[in-house]
Amino acid sequence: MLDIKGLQASYGASRVLFDISLKVGEGECVSLMGRNGMGKTTTIRTIMGLLKPQGGSIDFAGSDIKGLAPEAIARRGIGLVPEGRQIFPTLTVRENLVATSANRLGTARPWTLERVFALFPRLQERQQQWARTLSGGEQQMLAVGRALMTNPRLVILDEATEGLAPVIRAEIWGCLETLKKEGQSILVVDKNVSVLRRLADRHVVIEKGRTVWSGSGADLDREIEKVHAYVGL
Repeated sequence: MLDIKGLQASYGASRVLFDISLKVGEGECVSLMGRNGMGKTTTIRTIMGLLKPQGGSIDFAGSDIKGLAPEAIARRGIGLVPEGRQIFPTLTVRENLVATSANRLGTARPWTLERVFALFPRLQERQQQWARTLSGGEQQMLAVGRALMTNPRLVILDEATEGLAPVIRAEIWGCLETLKKEGQSILVVDKNVSVLRRLADRHVVIEKGRTVWSGSGADLDREIEKVHAYVGL
């Protein structure tokens, strides 16, 4: 579904991505790991068209999306849960979810308010509450729900559980497990190797803007010490 080869990107004159390659298949969950500052968020920003690529290719569902505008990429079927959540603070929970809802791809069982509320009952309880008044964990749930309401073929989560309390972190992981069982394609950025080795089908590690390791769950089990060295845990 998503196939990235040799991706390069820069901030001004400073090259940040030198050679990023990764794949996410239909119904597959793939983790993207690496220490802080190694290019994970820049990779996501480049996939989503928020940063112009300088080289390489980004193929999604058989089409070249490299260099398209962010809204065009979203319309192709990629939903983003961005780093820092970036919910709409002056809208209610319900308004956040409805604001970007769409089923452009004609999904047979589309994501609706009812399905999102079933996944995150806390959002239903707070649906008339201003988003800015939610806790950090609730805002992350809202960001996930908002992405699902676009009915994407692929969901990308950047720093999925960063800064969350353990109980909320577990709830987010449980949500991703549910989505995976339902066949949702997922690309997740996080540092929790122990959880990711159970959740993800394949894993990609980047360092200094380059893909330095990739493999299956079995590969990760065999080379866990090497991955820990790259990730810094």
